[in-house]
Amino acid sequence: MTEHPTSFDRPSTGADPTDPRGALLPAPVPPRASGSALPAQGRTGETPPTAGEDSPGVFEHSQPGAEQAAEPDTHRPRPGAEGVPVQPDGGQAGGGQPGGVPAGAAPRVAPSDGSALDGVPGGGQAAGVRPGSEVPAGATDRRDAPAEPDRRTGQPTAPGQPTPMRRDGDRLRFVGAATRRIARGMDLDEIVMGLCRATVPTFADAILVYLREPLPVGDERPTGPLVLRLRRTDRIPAERDTEGGFAPAAQPEPSELETVGAELCEVRPGSALAEVLRGVRPVFTDTPAARAALPELLGEERDFALPDGRRAILAPLRGRRRVIGAALFLRGPERIPFEADDLLVAAQLATHSALGIDKAVLYGREAYIADELQRTMLPENLPRCTGVRLASRYLPAAETARVGGDWYDAIPLPGSRVALVVGDVMGHSMTSAAIMGQLRTTAQTLAGLDLPPQEVLHHLDEQAQRLGTDRMATCLYAVYDPVSHRITVANAGHPPPVLLHLGGEAEVLRVPAGAPIGVGGVDFEAVELDAPAGATLLLYTDGLVESRLRDVWTGIEQLRERLAATAQLTGPDHPPPLEALCDEVLDMLGPGDRDDDIALLAARFDGIAPSDVSYWFLDPEDAAPGKARRLARRALARWGMEDLTDAVELLVSEVVTNAVRYASKPVTLRLLRTDVLRCEVGDDVPQLPRLRQARATDEGGRGLYLVNRLARRWGATRLSTGKVVWFELNRG
Repeated sequence: MTEHPTSFDRPSTGADPTDPRGALLPAPVPPRASGSALPAQGRTGETPPTAGEDSPGVFEHSQPGAEQAAEPDTHRPRPGAEGVPVQPDGGQAGGGQPGGVPAGAAPRVAPSDGSALDGVPGGGQAAGVRPGSEVPAGATDRRDAPAEPDRRTGQPTAPGQPTPMRRDGDRLRFVGAATRRIARGMDLDEIVMGLCRATVPTFADAILVYLREPLPVGDERPTGPLVLRLRRTDRIPAERDTEGGFAPAAQPEPSELETVGAELCEVRPGSALAEVLRGVRPVFTDTPAARAALPELLGEERDFALPDGRRAILAPLRGRRRVIGAALFLRGPERIPFEADDLLVAAQLATHSALGIDKAVLYGREAYIADELQRTMLPENLPRCTGVRLASRYLPAAETARVGGDWYDAIPLPGSRVALVVGDVMGHSMTSAAIMGQLRTTAQTLAGLDLPPQEVLHHLDEQAQRLGTDRMATCLYAVYDPVSHRITVANAGHPPPVLLHLGGEAEVLRVPAGAPIGVGGVDFEAVELDAPAGATLLLYTDGLVESRLRDVWTGIEQLRERLAATAQLTGPDHPPPLEALCDEVLDMLGPGDRDDDIALLAARFDGIAPSDVSYWFLDPEDAAPGKARRLARRALARWGMEDLTDAVELLVSEVVTNAVRYASKPVTLRLLRTDVLRCEVGDDVPQLPRLRQARATDEGGRGLYLVNRLARRWGATRLSTGKVVWFELNRG
């Protein structure tokens, strides 16, 4: 039986191997002498068949699988499977067949998923064996085998060194596996690492990757000079692991590749390096242009460490619009030099890496914008309010979708009250985050008007309808008064809050469910509940209690039980710390429970004791300022704060005088003793006072100037029934 190999189509003589018309162009067929044939790989001790025998020669670049097309001949040597390097000893490692394939067993084919790049020919490792791993029992360590001459160069291959890619199909498989590995990266570091791991040691002994500093994003036009920074290097380690059956690998005396590479270089316009980068195509470093560019890239003092000849390739990395870096592939003196076809391999690696880096930079910018948008939409710091302590948490739905519509807020109100808000806009997109920001801003504005909770939800519903017909959200708005120890709650389709009492009992508050914001034409109802001192109110979004594994009411019950169990750890007389309580609540989430964003707001009600509050009504008459001074003096004496008497009398007199001048109803005066002394004066006039500089001839206008100079803080808030002017003084 005669077997006829099928050859690749060959380019015409003199074709450029870097022709961009194809991914890889095969090398031309070497000339054959008349009546001769290339020796085939035979069994150990067997003479290769000659041209005169009825055994055709196996061509090195023959079509893969052609020799298996006909019925196999047991007397003719079986070539190794394509994609598996020929064993250097050519012996019967592990079964008597070339390449270490057991007799009668099918040849091992390199995996197609790109997971084991070191098994591709040229990688220097047996198929499936990675550097530093153990050799399977019964296998032959190729580094201990005698050297075999390379079939392309005729030079012996050193034991333990990578073997060359012997076929054009090897290069194709390597490029496919390498590009898949590069494409798996999501961020910049993963892509650059994928390039390095895919290249070393299969294609090169070392690689240096330079990237532009800073990297341009999208269509941004770079400013300043072109600066390249060494982003990552990789090389074959100088010493292999000798444990587990590995013998020490032979290494060259001084490793030239150990000292190559400068950290930073500036590409000067018109320089040799700038010309090479502008050319985009990879070049051998033995060309005059590349040889002149290397000192600028590597540094003058490191240029001597570069291997001679065609042992280095400089490949510019070009993104979609501009050159963003360069990659330098190096081979040591113990390995065969690069060939012309290797330029195409380097071009493919550089192109895929550059495009991946471009996309990673764009993705990083989008993630940064999303993070900044979400961060600015949520409160950076919670306010310090009188009579209440606050803690919060926010968790996005996933690392790849860090924006969503969940939000929380705490807004100080007049009279030492505080508004607690939590809401959830449908979706996890930038649009949801933008709508959330608008609703949160609207809620803050409405809270500043001191509207009742149900009115706030009504106006939020109108705002959502103005934003669009499909803008739906849930919201819970609560107002806590530390003086009366009461809380007023209105709900718009949100999960009910949970109140953890001081004794350890967790209670789900019964509040009207209401319709979501954006439905329109729905009335909202508010309820007033007790808020005892020491209790903790927990507001949350549905992502905490609802998932694919459980419904919302099951999750609420689990949350209630978790709060009660946590409170038992600290005892009935001491509530759990707020920060630790929030962490415990989030720990109830299992691995599959994160289907939605989570916003969490915890409020510990400390309240203000009745003995620390003094409250009076003053008729709007000329004697009101004097009466206010006497009442304030008595309250300070009762609290033991006589050192503040002079300042309080002066400021109370000025604020009450201004209120009496324009008020038509009784004026309110309230003093609160907490960590500071707070004074509040209310009247029925909506106009807010403003600070101005009085002229020398003016008889008035200096009251607020004195308040601004003597008080720790002061302000004015408009109410639905008028306004409140307040100031605070530090306790002595």
